[in-house]
Amino acid sequence: MVSACLCGEPCRYDGKAVLCDDPDFLRWQSQGRFIPVCPEVLAGLAVPRGESQRCGARVVTIDGKDVTDAFYEGGRACVAIAEEQDVAFCIFKQRSPSCGSTIIHDGTFTGIKIPGQGVATELLREAGYVVLGEDQMEEILKVEEQTR
Repeated sequence: MVSACLCGEPCRYDGKAVLCDDPDFLRWQSQGRFIPVCPEVLAGLAVPRGESQRCGARVVTIDGKDVTDAFYEGGRACVAIAEEQDVAFCIFKQRSPSCGSTIIHDGTFTGIKIPGQGVATELLREAGYVVLGEDQMEEILKVEEQTR
């Protein structure tokens, strides 16, 4: 399972994609090995939408709207897809309030990043799935080798 924005789908909050250009990633994508997901879109949030950040257990938009429930709904949808599709592991977008695996924004909307994980990553890990960020290709290659 892969963050859809990394696959070139313009589904981020700003309506853009952030295509991962790693050669292994691109090869796996061309081989059709990915199940692209956007937890926020799965939860019915619009594209584009207000920027959101995690503030502890809550997720809020830049204008203060609490969107926690939608983020957990999207995370639960990812877990259901992972179970249904027998996903081996996940490659998710760092810094995302849904998908971040080691780094997220601190909730102040000032660009400060802190150690943490997004909501979908949290729920997938609780369900037993390995979730890595696109910047962890060395680890991803090891996990991919183990799941063959």
